[in-house]
Amino acid sequence: MTDNNFDDNSEPKAGLGKTTSGMKAILGDPKKAMFKLALPMMLGMSVQTLYNLVDTFWVSGLGANALAAVGFVFPFFFMIIALSTGLGVGAGSAISRRLGSRDKTGADNVAVHTMILMLILSALFTIPLYTFAEPIFVLIGAGETTAMASVYGKIIFGGSILLFFTNVANAILRSEGDTKRAMNAMIFGSVLNIVLDPIFIYKLNLGVSGAAWATVLSMAVTAVMMVNWLFFRKDTYITFDFKDFHFEKGILRDIFRVGIPASVQQTSMAFMMLIMNVIIIAVSNTDGVAVYTVGWRVVTIAIAPLIGIATAVVTLAGFSYGEGSYDKVSFTHIYAMKVGFIVETVIAFFTFVLAPQIAWVFTLSESASHITNDLTVFLRIICIFYPTVSLGLLSSSLFQGVGKGMNALFASILRALIFVPLFAVIFAFNLNLGLVGVWWGMVTGNILGSLFIFGWARLYVSRLLKSGSGSRTTASHENEEVGA
Repeated sequence: MTDNNFDDNSEPKAGLGKTTSGMKAILGDPKKAMFKLALPMMLGMSVQTLYNLVDTFWVSGLGANALAAVGFVFPFFFMIIALSTGLGVGAGSAISRRLGSRDKTGADNVAVHTMILMLILSALFTIPLYTFAEPIFVLIGAGETTAMASVYGKIIFGGSILLFFTNVANAILRSEGDTKRAMNAMIFGSVLNIVLDPIFIYKLNLGVSGAAWATVLSMAVTAVMMVNWLFFRKDTYITFDFKDFHFEKGILRDIFRVGIPASVQQTSMAFMMLIMNVIIIAVSNTDGVAVYTVGWRVVTIAIAPLIGIATAVVTLAGFSYGEGSYDKVSFTHIYAMKVGFIVETVIAFFTFVLAPQIAWVFTLSESASHITNDLTVFLRIICIFYPTVSLGLLSSSLFQGVGKGMNALFASILRALIFVPLFAVIFAFNLNLGLVGVWWGMVTGNILGSLFIFGWARLYVSRLLKSGSGSRTTASHENEEVGA
């Protein structure tokens, strides 16, 4: 299938009323729409993830214990990201599908529901984590780094409502094709964080807690920007009206059927990190956790472009599904996967070649220099699975876009909580490869998991096309069961 099969029509269609540049892109040629939506998010995600590396760089100057302390907090921080991002994915999918079926009123209502849910979830998550931070870290084996992890964690947990809001607001902007402002907010917050890190950590002598305060303050500034765009300037396509609000079961069900699986899916990544920390401690020590903490942050920036592409896939697949253009759903999936595979192959090559230099940058301090070689080994092994991430991540985004969140969840659990830990244990203990075996197990588990979900996604699309390609469908697709 070529892009010549699709009309490059960026004019508003019946039922949408006024339009924006983002909506014009979604309504037009899918190949052009992919680039228009994906490129800003690729840049934004790359800069945001770069901040994580810079943050790690500054923390590394405090020694291996500081890196390990941040490593013990990171899975919980990732859980916050998972819940907020999952809610955003659920909302974005529901909004895109309603816009595709020309139901703007319904899309606006989804956005209002999402904001209320965000406030409730952030409170339910923040309070217990903040209250029981120290005993939690004792329980998961933080050992001598418990005090440091508790101080860092309490600051991050206390500011988690900011992360909840910015992730949800970002998803709403993306759902209407406004990826440029979503990118601007991400970049501004990340750059501010990069600037504040050395000031708070070293200039103000706050140590590891300074890194946490820099993160929270940066999120607060980003949140203010998004509040202005969504509630004061009101120049977005989606609008908010909280008057006479009451929860509607149909909307909640539509958000949750993608949002809950997406949250659990990402939370499974956090649990994978916790499990990996336990396995690493069993086969090595806290130095192994430090290597994993730094190395995995390098991995996150390596796959950041894919996350940018994935956000475009959710929006375009959801919109195309909503209007019944199943050929566009298929095209979006395959085209995005090809672009992602090429990008990640290039990144994997440079990661392998530059691994010693990357490892050196993050182990400059005397107390962390002894893990340089181990980090180099990690980077050169782990980059092998980068290209296949495109198959898994973008297939998962396809399922989320069309409202099949459980499909994506099942495949993610299979990969993150079964394949990766299982092969890590087999390679580390059964094959007596030790810490290096853990890294090879991660590569094997990730590749197998990605291949599984890609095959499942293509089977789903094939059945979708056979069920009635090009037919108009209803706004919610409540009764659509193809490939479930």
